[in-house]
Amino acid sequence: MIFSCKPKLVLTDKQKTLIEKIGISYESEGLQPVAGRILGLLYVSDNPHLTFDEITEALQISKSATSNGINLLLQMQRIEYITFSGDRRRYFRLKVSNWREEFKHKIEVMAGFNSLMREVLALRTKETPEYNERIKELADFLDYVFQQLPLLLQQWDQEKTRKS
Repeated sequence: MIFSCKPKLVLTDKQKTLIEKIGISYESEGLQPVAGRILGLLYVSDNPHLTFDEITEALQISKSATSNGINLLLQMQRIEYITFSGDRRRYFRLKVSNWREEFKHKIEVMAGFNSLMREVLALRTKETPEYNERIKELADFLDYVFQQLPLLLQQWDQEKTRKS
């Protein structure tokens, strides 16, 4: 069986810098640094799907770091893998088709946080009114966001349809 040999993945300095910026952005959200860099690579790479070895080589990381990052991203449903007939390797790619579900999940997490803030307010002492007001303002703003989100998504869908 003969496989075509893909050329080695070569990244420009601008691509490398952007991968690092994306990684740092995800890291600031609590994601492991390597997982963030893997996501950055998958966004920036000219090829929409990469093998384990391509990811390892492009990011110059160990195989165990690559494995841990990929497994975390698969578990989080941020990436998926595909295979090709006659090729035993797995090719990893972003699950960008589920951006709406990911966005809704983040909103649900914020809703849970908002519920906790309401509980905090109910238990807080009345002797710190300025601090309590800041917590209340945050909770009120999150309530507003939750009310507006369905409208925003509906407007987005209408705008997409109009431009099509």
